[in-house]
Amino acid sequence: MLFNEIYGLYYNTVSKILSKAIDNNLKNEDIEKIIRENAFNESNLIIPRLLKENKWLLLDENYKTPIKNKPDRPMTILEKRWLKSILIDKRVKLFMDISPDILEDIKPLFTEDDYVLFDKYNDGDPYESEEYIYNFRKILSAIKSNSPLLLSYFNRKNILNKAIVKPEKLEYSEKDDKFRLVTSGCSYLRLVRLSKIKYCKILTDYKLNNNHFMPKDNKENIVIELIDYRNALERVMIHFSHFEKEAERVSYNKYRIKIYYDSSDRTEMVIRILSFGPFVKVIEPESFIDLIKERLKKQKNLWT
Repeated sequence: MLFNEIYGLYYNTVSKILSKAIDNNLKNEDIEKIIRENAFNESNLIIPRLLKENKWLLLDENYKTPIKNKPDRPMTILEKRWLKSILIDKRVKLFMDISPDILEDIKPLFTEDDYVLFDKYNDGDPYESEEYIYNFRKILSAIKSNSPLLLSYFNRKNILNKAIVKPEKLEYSEKDDKFRLVTSGCSYLRLVRLSKIKYCKILTDYKLNNNHFMPKDNKENIVIELIDYRNALERVMIHFSHFEKEAERVSYNKYRIKIYYDSSDRTEMVIRILSFGPFVKVIEPESFIDLIKERLKKQKNLWT
């Protein structure tokens, strides 16, 4: 086990309660507030009762504790190794300015060299670029604040365009190793790769006409049949866990699954389906089956 339960949510919440009790200023409303801010709602039904009834021998009826020192839970070496692995990931700079050198004496638990990925593009996004990092953080900030963005970006013809959009979410493709921005508020721009964005600016005082700029529904779907051999069903359900889908059992070990996806992800869906080999078969639509056949022909030609 990488993380021990003493580093979990409930231990952390009780630690905050005890720390306040050690300062001799703990009240009943403080307990409820700390639980509400640090744990789940239902925890207010359990933790206060167990503390007040002295089931854990941590608090008495006057909210005093026999503990003299505030709880301190330093990280284990294993946890530090895991964190070092996260900090050396090239994408971590998109979210924070932190150097892996703060754990310079710690060996990472794993590195990129420990993984071998097949059928993945080699032209991923430039995560080291200062321009890319700046744009990523601006976009992320705009999404969180629900603010419009002015984008300056290169279109498919590599011509520099401008658009005012409402940023909806960021998507990451593991196969492409690329981020893209999903937008609304602009009739001609729904998706844009972050590496194509030259500049972006948050427009705090700009109001979008939501009635006019509703994004189009670009959803498509495929229907697959799979034989549940070598945990194929479990692997498919995990692999497509973030997709909307419908599943039904056809026979003893055969299942039919309908998967919904954005039309812009069509090529990636072909690659994902082919990765399951003979255990998965696309039965509709015919247009997607043709894409599968075309992809297989190209792969065959590479070996001849």
